[in-house]
Amino acid sequence: MKDLAGKTAFVTGAASGIGLGIAGALAQAGVKVMLCDIEEAALAKAIEGLKRTNADVDGVRADISLKPELKAAADATIARYGKVHILVNNAGVGGGGPYGAWTEAGWNWTLGVNLMAVIWGIEIFGPLIEQHGEGGHIVSTASIAGLISGAANIPYSVSKYGVVALSEGLRAELAPRGIGVSVLCPGFVHTRIMDSLRNLPERFPRPSDERLAAMRSSDMFKFFQERVAHGIDPAYVGELVREGIENDWPYIFTDLEFEPLIEARFAAIKQGFDCIRRREPRR
Repeated sequence: MKDLAGKTAFVTGAASGIGLGIAGALAQAGVKVMLCDIEEAALAKAIEGLKRTNADVDGVRADISLKPELKAAADATIARYGKVHILVNNAGVGGGGPYGAWTEAGWNWTLGVNLMAVIWGIEIFGPLIEQHGEGGHIVSTASIAGLISGAANIPYSVSKYGVVALSEGLRAELAPRGIGVSVLCPGFVHTRIMDSLRNLPERFPRPSDERLAAMRSSDMFKFFQERVAHGIDPAYVGELVREGIENDWPYIFTDLEFEPLIEARFAAIKQGFDCIRRREPRR
């Protein structure tokens, strides 16, 4: 995938944030991009903006946590462009919440968008990439929280750890088929993830006003809100993803802020092995 010009990409969560940054970076490289998002108005605005740069882009609205809607979006992509080479599973939500505030709906929504939609995306688009024999690439957006889990939002970390595991296993499985696989693990990026509830589907009950007020007034929420508000430019992240596709990077990071925490996690895992170093397992 060194030469991206003329290829076709499908990007979820593409109406804003990282998804729009990736769509823009790919379009600048001559890629035809089908943008997919649940927000219809934002999607139309994103497409209009990209078309002003003479980009060959189109869009399809879908709730990608619903497999039939994602399949319909894939059909629309093939109808529009004939084939697809690049899949970017980017859409994500920050739902779930801390221990003590978990709900079944919160878990289902978080896992549905952040993990199951990635699985469905690969299941649906993988064969479409394979069938033309021209090679391809899959990028799935996890998070730095997919490598280091904190207490702030465990369901979110669980979903992102799943994306990392899926990508790592898939990379080895798809390499012989000419398909590269990367996992994007961004740190704090300037997106609207702190306002994920704007896209909560009607099939899920909305948290009470009291619970929302308590959550939004918490020190942890304010901390993350501040970091995200002053986060990395999504357009820069898009450029990194484009480079990661061109060079088949297994992991795509956005900055070095969390590298010490990753190293500490690996050290803690190593220490777990050291605890049993001189033991002989009973067979």
